[in-house]
Amino acid sequence: MKSYDVIIVGAGMAGMTLALALKSGGLEVALIERQPFDDMLDVSFDGRASAIAYACFRQWKALGVGDVLEKHACRMDEIFVTDGHLPGASAPRPLPFFLHFASDEISDRTGDEPLGYMVENRQVRKALYEEVTRQEIRLITPATVAERRDNGAFSELDLDTGETLRAPLIVSAEGRKSTLREKAGIKNINWSYDQSAVVCTVQLDHSHNHVAYEHFLPTGPFAILPLNGNRACIVWSETHAKAKALMQVDDQLFHDHLLARFGEFLGNITLVGPKFIYPLGLGLAEEMYKGRLALLADSAHGIHPIAGQGLNLGLKDVAALAEVLIEATRLGEDIGTDLVLERYAKWRRFDNVSTSVVMDGFVRLFSNGNPLLRLARGVGIGLFNRVPALRTFVMEDAGAATGDLPKLLRGELV
Repeated sequence: MKSYDVIIVGAGMAGMTLALALKSGGLEVALIERQPFDDMLDVSFDGRASAIAYACFRQWKALGVGDVLEKHACRMDEIFVTDGHLPGASAPRPLPFFLHFASDEISDRTGDEPLGYMVENRQVRKALYEEVTRQEIRLITPATVAERRDNGAFSELDLDTGETLRAPLIVSAEGRKSTLREKAGIKNINWSYDQSAVVCTVQLDHSHNHVAYEHFLPTGPFAILPLNGNRACIVWSETHAKAKALMQVDDQLFHDHLLARFGEFLGNITLVGPKFIYPLGLGLAEEMYKGRLALLADSAHGIHPIAGQGLNLGLKDVAALAEVLIEATRLGEDIGTDLVLERYAKWRRFDNVSTSVVMDGFVRLFSNGNPLLRLARGVGIGLFNRVPALRTFVMEDAGAATGDLPKLLRGELV
């Protein structure tokens, strides 16, 4: 039976980042992933791109993957948020209310940091995987956990490969459908929105100038997010039925529907690569740990992508958990006890719950065409845009740079 300090189940972006963070603090780590990793790196596996907060990107730089990822990352220097009818030349005139965020309004940036970076998920996985391999962190794939049991000072995992591993602490980074969370009896509050996101990548005629756009529409948000190579990631939220219909039409008809939403301000657009569809919902675990099991990222919380905060919440979990475990190890503490894991939960609980509640409120407030609500939220947006201090706080909070920051989010190793 092979022993480790921590075993992470789920080698996604958060799981691999945690493995690198713990390794930097001297802990011996194993990663278990049910998917063959070649499949996870394929262009057809995940068509999404993620908005990475500037403080979360500091963490990757500290862990040695920032320079590689920066080559594939597109800066977001400005964000425009509008509320109105469908965007585009054929749409009715939008309401005159909008939000504008600009990176030069933030005072606590390190150097010339943007509001955030847009990076394709497959590029993030590839960079993290290469660093995990270089640092000789054990990655067991494809493999699933057949059984987990706490046995004194260790938790033991029986894998479907026939191998048994043990560690003082198991971390579930499996995603929203965490099997370990369910088997541990941790309740998960969840519901589905009547929305699916259609995701695709387009090539632009005119430069996006590192500006991101999000339109709040009655059927859900429509986002145009800048990528390198003068491309954009489109996240188009619709009802389940309309989203499925968009996936089934041919490319020309899809292009026509997209152009009607998109407008012509960036010139003609060309679809690049396949389309993807993802159902949208919310999930929130009632506990962040139980026994010798800790929850991380989407295993603990999954939110609507309306403000691009999903992965950032997970990366903030990583920074907090890594710091708690590394410091506890240096003090000679048992890292799988409630005494240690409660520090992690206390550090992250409020942010995770409050962000989930706020994002859910945004979805319900903005994903409708009620004329009274539209007028009220339009006035609210207009007033908000006139308060620079409030706008700056929101930018810094979305940038993961507020509150009691873990060292990794400050760009420092623990």
